[in-house]
Amino acid sequence: MQSKGGTVFLYGDLGAGKTTLIKGIASAFGIAERDTGSASFVIVAEHETFPPFYHIDLYRIEREEDIEAMGIWEYIDSGGVTVVEWAERLSEIPENAIKIKINYIDENSREIFIEGIDETDWNNM
Repeated sequence: MQSKGGTVFLYGDLGAGKTTLIKGIASAFGIAERDTGSASFVIVAEHETFPPFYHIDLYRIEREEDIEAMGIWEYIDSGGVTVVEWAERLSEIPENAIKIKINYIDENSREIFIEGIDETDWNNM
């Protein structure tokens, strides 16, 4: 069985809910919530699921050279499912990417914009 990977790029201010969203996505892969905390200190959290799940947090990365040196693009092009927090730190975003922007409204409300999925994509999932 061939895996169907993809990449989700997350945008939003600190505290908007990016890590909470990742916990929800990871739970669909059977990954426990305690194993999906912020990847800020490890930058890349790899999970051996099918397909592989990668959580990348670019919060502490400031230079494009560092992103290149860390091999971040290899995860994005791996065929696994990759979710990238602080995607605005990347100089480019692949055409087929899903982009999610989360705006903090108040303690209990967020405004979410999703780009890169159309009805055809939803029906084929």
